[in-house]
Amino acid sequence: MPLTALKTAKKVIGVKQTLKAVEKEQVALVYMAADADARIIASLKELCCRRGVGVEYVPTMVELGKACGIEVGAAAVGLFK
Repeated sequence: MPLTALKTAKKVIGVKQTLKAVEKEQVALVYMAADADARIIASLKELCCRRGVGVEYVPTMVELGKACGIEVGAAAVGLFK
């Protein structure tokens, strides 16, 4: 899915919210910002690997946030199934 489609896609924004959604098996794909603090996204990355959820990387948190239509950066975004 192109980043431009994130604005209208059914999604969850933020590491904590995305973690919860992946745990509940509600997420089909996760976008992570490559410049996000590794400690912050490590648990999400591991959970996605264990659950078989695909992960795509976006260069910056600012770019990911803008793609979602928010004014601040986002470390992670999960797309609902």
